[in-house]
Amino acid sequence: MIVNDFQYGRLTVNNTYQKILRQPESFSEDTKKYLEEKLSSALWLIRSIEQRRMTLYKVARCIVDIQTEFLDHGVEYLKPLTLRQVADLVEVHESTVSRATANKYIQTPQGLLEMKYFFSTAVKCYGQSEVSSKSIKFALEEIIQQEDTSNPLSDENIAKQLEDRGIKISRRTIAKYRQELNIPPAMSRKRY
Repeated sequence: MIVNDFQYGRLTVNNTYQKILRQPESFSEDTKKYLEEKLSSALWLIRSIEQRRMTLYKVARCIVDIQTEFLDHGVEYLKPLTLRQVADLVEVHESTVSRATANKYIQTPQGLLEMKYFFSTAVKCYGQSEVSSKSIKFALEEIIQQEDTSNPLSDENIAKQLEDRGIKISRRTIAKYRQELNIPPAMSRKRY
C-alpha cells in the first residue's frame, strides 16, 4: 500500500536560520528568542503533518486488512465496519478516523472509492452473523435488476431470494432499503 503524497514536497527548516541560531553572539537576546520560537513552531508543524500522514496510512492499512475479501471479490463481501472499530485498532479517537478519511480516496481492485465507503452498519440476520447493509443493498438491486418486469417481485419474494443467498432479513427491512435506493414497490415496477 502506498500513500500518494509524493507530489507534495517535504517541509524543512531553511538551513540559513539554523546557522544563525548556532551563532548566538551575532544578534540580540530578543532576536534570539524570536527565532527560537519560530523554529519551534516550524518543527511542531512538520511533526504534525508527518503524524497526520502516518495516521492516514494506519487507518487505510486497517481498512485494507479488514476488507480483504471485498477487495478480492466485490461488494457482496463487504464487512460491517464502524469508525469506532478502526479507531480502537489504530488507537486513536473516533473523530480522528473520521477526519482522516474525510474527502480521501483509495484505489482498489474494485475501483477508486471514497474511504468512507468502507464504513457501513451491520445488519443482524436472524441470529446469524452480521452482514454489511451495503452488501444487502447490492444484493437487493441485483435481484430487482434480474426480475421479470411483467411480474415484479414483492418484498416478501425478495426476502425469500435473499434468504436463499444466506441473508435472512425481514420484509420491512427490504422495504426500507428499497426506499433508500429509490426503487419503487412492485406495483410501480410492473411493465406491460
